[in-house]
Amino acid sequence: MLRFSTAGESHGECLIALISGLPAGLAVSAEFVDRELWRRQQGYGRGGRMRIERDAAHFLSGVRHGRTIGSPVAIQIANNDWKNWTEALPVDEGDAAKHKAVASPRPGHADLAGALKYNFPEARYVLERASARESAARVAAGALAKLLLRELGMEIASHVVAVGEAKLQRPATWDEIAALRDREEILLHCVDSESEAGMKAEVDKVLRTGDTVGGVFEVVVHGAPAGLGSYANWDERLDGLLAWAVMSLQAVKAVEIGSGVTAAQSPGSAVHDAIQYGPEGDAPTRFTRERNNAGGLEGGVTNGEDVVVRGYLKPISTLRRPLGSVDFTTREPVKAAYERSDVCVVPAAAVAAEAMVALTVAKVALEKFGGDSVEEMKRNWQGYIQQLRRF
Repeated sequence: MLRFSTAGESHGECLIALISGLPAGLAVSAEFVDRELWRRQQGYGRGGRMRIERDAAHFLSGVRHGRTIGSPVAIQIANNDWKNWTEALPVDEGDAAKHKAVASPRPGHADLAGALKYNFPEARYVLERASARESAARVAAGALAKLLLRELGMEIASHVVAVGEAKLQRPATWDEIAALRDREEILLHCVDSESEAGMKAEVDKVLRTGDTVGGVFEVVVHGAPAGLGSYANWDERLDGLLAWAVMSLQAVKAVEIGSGVTAAQSPGSAVHDAIQYGPEGDAPTRFTRERNNAGGLEGGVTNGEDVVVRGYLKPISTLRRPLGSVDFTTREPVKAAYERSDVCVVPAAAVAAEAMVALTVAKVALEKFGGDSVEEMKRNWQGYIQQLRRF
């Protein structure tokens, strides 16, 4: 079973990603992992932290001579900002006077709920772990999942479809979305330049007013064969697993599969995707759809179309013009604490969501095809593809 976990705090010494269950023999490109980490750091509206960090993956275990060896892979990502926090966040007791307390919780953040849960007198330690800085470790783990899925002919990419009130007004093709991965300059990760200009205007507006802005991103899995996931048990349905994975990202408040939101307001005849049967082509199955409102999933199982997942991201909860809060010590009304922060992270969240989708799809693919080595897994996959082509 493919599993992963992360460790580390926002201003701690480093982040750690631990991935177990990868088959032996997977070619690992450190350059590819670093490129994914770079993509997460980009986007218009990012804060000063991104000018400090130069995220790079350092492999501690599980990879030798450029390939996985079947044991857990551990990846370290150093925090360059740690040098500024060694006295404020020491492992030993240290000097309490140098501690940087988060004295008043920020509305919309985990500050208050976390302090109450863990019996902290203020929210510094909550902020350190709840921060979206943790998503860098997810991106590193997800990069390995993407490399695994490529062995099975699957690719994952994302794009931004809305920032604030500015929206992409047309469908995006797979080629357009995939091309975004090769851009050397990332503005707001949108396939359409005119729509992206409108999104930039939304960010500029909140920059002027000391506010923040959210948006919507879309992740697409291209090349997934029919039959991943299961309807047999509730916790095996791939749509549910994907929703869980994307919702777990910081600031994501809703997840949509395909056209799920508009489908709820439409008649069935306008929602369900008519089935066709055509001549043999490159796809594993000759059953195709006129459209893809289902987002590639029916009954929790992939149907051969692109898997499409959207995440709805709330605005970042740290505001330069803070909302009202309460002082942890005095219980008196004050303004919420301010920490150096971004004003828009929708492009970065899209990259983190790619990682979560990749890890989820790789998990169900390994459960279906198995294999302790990449060669064994690919033999099993090829046998299944031949089975599909007999239909």
